[in-house]
Amino acid sequence: MSTQSDIRAFLTSRRAKITPQQAGLPAYGGNRRVPGLRREEVAMLAGVSIDYYVRLERGHLAGASEEVLDGVANALQLDDAERSHLYDLARAVARRPTRRTRRIRAVPDSVLRVLDSMTDAPAFIRNGRLDILAVNRLGRALYAPLFADHTVQTVNIARFQFLNPTGRDFFPDWEESVNTTVSLLRTEAGRAPGDSDLTGLIGELVTRSEEFRTAWAKHNVRLHHTGRKSFRHPTVGEITLDFDAMELPAQPGLTLTAYSAAPSTPAHDALQLLAAWAATEEAVAAADRGGSD
Repeated sequence: MSTQSDIRAFLTSRRAKITPQQAGLPAYGGNRRVPGLRREEVAMLAGVSIDYYVRLERGHLAGASEEVLDGVANALQLDDAERSHLYDLARAVARRPTRRTRRIRAVPDSVLRVLDSMTDAPAFIRNGRLDILAVNRLGRALYAPLFADHTVQTVNIARFQFLNPTGRDFFPDWEESVNTTVSLLRTEAGRAPGDSDLTGLIGELVTRSEEFRTAWAKHNVRLHHTGRKSFRHPTVGEITLDFDAMELPAQPGLTLTAYSAAPSTPAHDALQLLAAWAATEEAVAAADRGGSD
């Protein structure tokens, strides 16, 4: 889809979610032909003319001022992620990005040392496309099913989730996990509309996964900084961990995600079991390598 098409679908979908009552407008009798707010109601709430808002909703955000964008965001009651996405779309349509391939960025050695020093917490570094670019030992153990296919050069969370037969079992909170993954990719698509690797991944998932295609059409976006995530690990069973995702200021586009569990909890015990399993697997692999020399 073009950026203008994305803008049109995004604004239309957000408008459909807001009722007149939620917007503080009188609830007139009779059947409404559209769900949510009418265009003229959004225009009034945003402080712009109906003709101008119709133009905006058709994808013509280029040249729209911050005041206009804020007015539309306020009228549609956008959250922080949706507001940022609206600004990303406006910037994208203004600069008319050319198609380009984004090369996989190397993670600096200093960052890798920090990652490896996190011995008690599963952690990894990803890009906006959800490629795992670096992972510590406990992180590789937690995400073991994703690394099981040695023919894959770069592990991608979304591709595993939707296209690997074990993806559904690994993520027990399936619906929430799907919404998170798709929302993150939709957010990244707004930031980098010219990234051909990203659009290629999205095209592949839309073509091959009906669940992805359905979720993608909702145009939901999300900021993913902290929360809880559940896994069904083939060795330690189901485990629910807290996570914190931190963008790396010196490496734009890269995010460090780390998992943790409070002491004296079942999740903490499961992490210790996972660490012991990882150490055993590493020792066995080292012995196998030594035996083959």
